[in-house]
Formats: sequence, C-alpha cells, structure tokens
Amino acid sequence: MLVPKLMLFGTQGCHLCEQAEEILNSYLADNNDIEIESIDIAEQTQWQERYAIRIPVLLHEDSGIELCWPFDRLDVDRLVAMISGK
Repeated sequence: MLVPKLMLFGTQGCHLCEQAEEILNSYLADNNDIEIESIDIAEQTQWQERYAIRIPVLLHEDSGIELCWPFDRLDVDRLVAMISGK
C-alpha cells in the first residue's frame, strides 16, 4: 500500500514553520503511515504567491486538502485519518 505524502510549505527562519516541523516530527516518531516533504516557498514564485502569508501549510496534494497554521498533533492525526480513510 502506498503511504500518503504530505507537503509542508514553509521557509527558512520562520519560527512557526519550525514549530510545525516539531509537531510533525513528533507524529512521525510514533507513526510511519505518512511521508512528509518540506518545501521552501522561496524556491518557486507560484508557492510564494499561494502561501506567503499562510505558512506553514500542510498539503495533501492528491486530495487538495490543506491544513493551515495553527495546527497541533491532534489536527495532524485527523488529517491522516481523513486521507487514509481510517
């Protein structure tokens, strides 16, 4: 079975993005049911335009579901359950 992939949009020096990474690392320490790719919005203009004032944002690209800041571990649990059909 394929593991759902989530994209974490953020940028260097963003303290909120660092907090989001800590939450996701905590989740991953207990679960291996998702893959997370960190994306720096500075790499592409389209990401800057879409996420500049909203980061950090966790995106499940296949469904288009976004989890916008602020979020916590429980929100991540709910998102993974939703995209996994649990």
